[in-house]
Amino acid sequence: MLKDPPTHAPQQPPQASVPSRHSNASSDGPVVVRADNLSKTYSLGDEHVHALRDLSLEIKQGEFIAVMGPSGSGKSTLLHVLGLLETPDNGEVIIQDQHTSNLNDDALTALRRDKLGFVFQNFELIPNLNAKENILLPAEVAGKRKEAEQRLTKLAVELGISDRLHHRPKQLSGGQQQRVAIARALINEPALILADEPTGNLDSDTGRDVLRLLQDGVRRHGWTVVMVTHDPNAARFAGRFMMLQDGQIVDEGHTNKDLLATSV
Repeated sequence: MLKDPPTHAPQQPPQASVPSRHSNASSDGPVVVRADNLSKTYSLGDEHVHALRDLSLEIKQGEFIAVMGPSGSGKSTLLHVLGLLETPDNGEVIIQDQHTSNLNDDALTALRRDKLGFVFQNFELIPNLNAKENILLPAEVAGKRKEAEQRLTKLAVELGISDRLHHRPKQLSGGQQQRVAIARALINEPALILADEPTGNLDSDTGRDVLRLLQDGVRRHGWTVVMVTHDPNAARFAGRFMMLQDGQIVDEGHTNKDLLATSV
């Protein structure tokens, strides 16, 4: 549900180097996603909510970015537009040099399935499927189940869910469900993982474990992760943060990596 634009000052970002006012990626990897001049407005009766205002950014391979900001700042809208779940009113999202503004619904669905992985606050697992079936579902839809089953063995070990693959979601803890959700997001080897408050329904210890999994995947395997979070402590696991307010990037920088082990 859309919320009214905030009237209070935005939360403080984690300690960072001197930020710029425009988004330039810091990784040396290739550009995975570029957003050019994104604008998105919602009409609620006579009221117009400007969720994104001429926002541009680049995300490179191997980056872990935390998108922060108060309620109504445009965080979730940005994630949905980057994930091709919503269409901007103006501007364009380009994924691995693939322009998306001229794609039809079927092409957008295929691109989203093959290039993007999603991790949600509420896990969004199908209750009548076990963990293995939930993880393999995107690959089965893509016609890649056989290759995915070969990847799953190693992936399940890395995520610590090898002994939970035949359990249904209600038989799993919150942390185990989120690990299953991460495995599902990764099973098609996406170019970009989009995580929407991935620790929001977890206790603090379990949340840290999930964040360490994402951080470790970025460092060891070159995952590219964009995470929406309201929590500065969670943001410190990322390498870079962007602060949104009123649909614009108003601050950004590199998180203080010295705080990872001591302050989170």
